[in-house]
Amino acid sequence: MSQNAPQQPPSQTGAPTPVSTSPNEAATGPSSAGPSGGAGGHRGRVLVGLVLALGASLFLAHGLLARANQERAAEREQRTAAVSLLGLTDLVQRAGGTGDAVRAVVAGWPGVPGSSVRVIAFSGIKLEASTFPNDTGDKVAPRRLSREEKPLYDRGQRLRAAVETNREEGSARKPEVESELLDAGASRLLSAPVEVDGQVVGSVESLTPAVVNAEAPSWTPVLLAFLLPLAACAAAVFLLSRQGVRVAVAAALFLAGLGSYTVYSLRALDAELRETEDAVSAELRTRGEKAQALIAANNLKADPALKPGAWDADAMRRPLGRLTDSGAPDADKLAAAGAQVRGNAGKALGALGVLGLAVLLFIGLGALSRMVATAVEYRQAYAYIAPAMVGMVVLVFFPFAYGITLSFTDANLYNSSQPLSELWVGFRNYVDILGDFSFAKTAADGSLVFNYLNFYYTLLFTIVWTVTNVTIGVTVGLLLALALNVPNLRMRPVYRVLLILPWAMPNYITALIWKGMFHQQFGVVNHVIRMFGGEGLAWFDSPLTSFFTALATNGWLSFPFMMVVSLGALQSIPGELYEAARVDGANRWQQFTAITLPALKPALVPAIILSVVWTFNMFNIIFLVTAGDPGGSTEILVTQAYKFAFERYRHGYAAAYSTVIFGILLIYSMVQNRMSRATEAA
Repeated sequence: MSQNAPQQPPSQTGAPTPVSTSPNEAATGPSSAGPSGGAGGHRGRVLVGLVLALGASLFLAHGLLARANQERAAEREQRTAAVSLLGLTDLVQRAGGTGDAVRAVVAGWPGVPGSSVRVIAFSGIKLEASTFPNDTGDKVAPRRLSREEKPLYDRGQRLRAAVETNREEGSARKPEVESELLDAGASRLLSAPVEVDGQVVGSVESLTPAVVNAEAPSWTPVLLAFLLPLAACAAAVFLLSRQGVRVAVAAALFLAGLGSYTVYSLRALDAELRETEDAVSAELRTRGEKAQALIAANNLKADPALKPGAWDADAMRRPLGRLTDSGAPDADKLAAAGAQVRGNAGKALGALGVLGLAVLLFIGLGALSRMVATAVEYRQAYAYIAPAMVGMVVLVFFPFAYGITLSFTDANLYNSSQPLSELWVGFRNYVDILGDFSFAKTAADGSLVFNYLNFYYTLLFTIVWTVTNVTIGVTVGLLLALALNVPNLRMRPVYRVLLILPWAMPNYITALIWKGMFHQQFGVVNHVIRMFGGEGLAWFDSPLTSFFTALATNGWLSFPFMMVVSLGALQSIPGELYEAARVDGANRWQQFTAITLPALKPALVPAIILSVVWTFNMFNIIFLVTAGDPGGSTEILVTQAYKFAFERYRHGYAAAYSTVIFGILLIYSMVQNRMSRATEAA
């Protein structure tokens, strides 16, 4: 035995030295204890995980229910205000829009405390009737609008323009009822057009208190759904010895607690929806009866028949259809609306369940404790990369996640103010993109006509564009690299600088230069053709010649990158390999295939993958050189997605288009990398 070996003192009790156990054995032993590694620590993890997961999920679910009640109360207030406005507008139209009958209708129309109405007539720019407090004394209606009241007239003209535009376009695009919150949201101003004989002759405005009486949901169901599963879990973790079983029981109790509150929430939402419909229905019936009385008392037009249900309308004056013509709730529409509300709420609560269950498993199975221990051990390294990670989250991950979410909606220019939950269409955009195979059809004369907007035509063109460009770039770049690698080549630095200039110059400048070179009248290419007796071509009038202009431009831009990569790889090949090959009698072609190409593979394959991705998404060249001409025949996927988003304003469809592009490139990169194995260490 070495004299330097450490000596262990014998145990004072004469007992043998205990054998050390692994941390995992100590953690799973039934008699072990400790704050982190023992059974007590494992029990604590399960309880802490359940407390955080279930508590956070129930708190958020309660917040969602409270917000839903608030939104339902706001909808109730807005719909009742719209019913009052459109009902009055109906009577004003029956009274002809001007005259004593209009003022009698306004005076007899019931209003809530604090509400006011007025009628504007475009003919003569008059205030025809008003119950506003300011319109008394010398300002009592009827009178001509003053200069300060010009916004009232302008608002009516906007409504008239909206009605006429929607009629001309045959669609409901511009709102025909304006709604504006005033006094910091304390009151609501609504405006609607007055139509007589198909012409907009004035407007009606109402100012009502925007009082939203939303009953806050009770916290009792939240406490019950939280405390009962927690108590059951506390008993279970001390009775059970296996950690996996403890976590499984905690997960089941979590789902039971959140599920019970989900049932309560759905019932509460149904009750709130029914209460809203009953409130609007009662308002409609009351005002419908009053409208019938005013029609009879003032000898107003009784034709067409009064339909109070049409007063419950949206901003386009389209009836919502939830109430019958008489104002009673439509049972079928109410059931459909309830199913939609329950479906949306179920999706939200289901997402909370998934996230909460993930938190529970993350904590209960010890992943959190291991992550914290790792973060503490390597805290300096994490501190260094934290700014980069924050930047990645803000600049990359969040926009990426938002884009994917947007792809499941029908978002466009005209509904950008609506929440995404109301625009959700599921996989419809993807079905429209990938399910349309009508990329070509036969014309009457037997010729083949391509649908340039079809995804599969654009995909085929993009593949042809990518393959040809990468082939040209790799071939020309490799040949130039071989030429520059010749030993004792004079002026090699000058050649390198000249050949790398196309890559160094901004590609949008190069694209505009090449576009000018292919100009039909003034381009240098056509001037050269005319010098040799030919006629200049209209390069952008044919799909083939237009494709050639983009191919020439991108080929000029792409070869320097491949040349630099290839030249660097060539210079790393030992010269002894070529000397040995020449001694063995190998000719130049055999040296190239047996030595040069295998040595170039680790550098060229990743460069080719990167070049494919770049070329596949080469937006600048297509957009600036061909602009997709003629007729969109030279669009690639990324420019097509851009035009769907910013020229056709189909933002959700464009997001789905972009997601499909990302999926194609991801699959290509994974397959190519796996097949070549060029990026794996030797």
